[in-house]
Amino acid sequence: MNRITPILQNLIGTEDPDDLMLDILEVLTDVEVVPDVGGFYTFVYQPKTPGIQYDAHPLVAVTDIFRWGFRGLNFHWGSPRQYTWQEIVGNLHVVTAQELSDLRTIPYGKISLNS
Repeated sequence: MNRITPILQNLIGTEDPDDLMLDILEVLTDVEVVPDVGGFYTFVYQPKTPGIQYDAHPLVAVTDIFRWGFRGLNFHWGSPRQYTWQEIVGNLHVVTAQELSDLRTIPYGKISLNS
């Protein structure tokens, strides 16, 4: 079952990324603290480093895990990014391969400048 389908069916095109992320997190109830390499996840991210651009709602394919965090392909950026454990707000929400395709069409990425 694709948990993202109802969200897609209700899109009108003027939704705020924060509201979309809340809708997504409501249905993606499978969570993990440490991801699996090759797994797909979305989560809330708040970096501590000032002056950097970041995605507050990453959608990633995890490629490497380290003591300090992990690296993964961020689908909103289209490039690999690094994420530290301390800067992840809450848990990692598990995304299935089928849901990944639908999530990539929802504009919930939130690129911001950390002040």
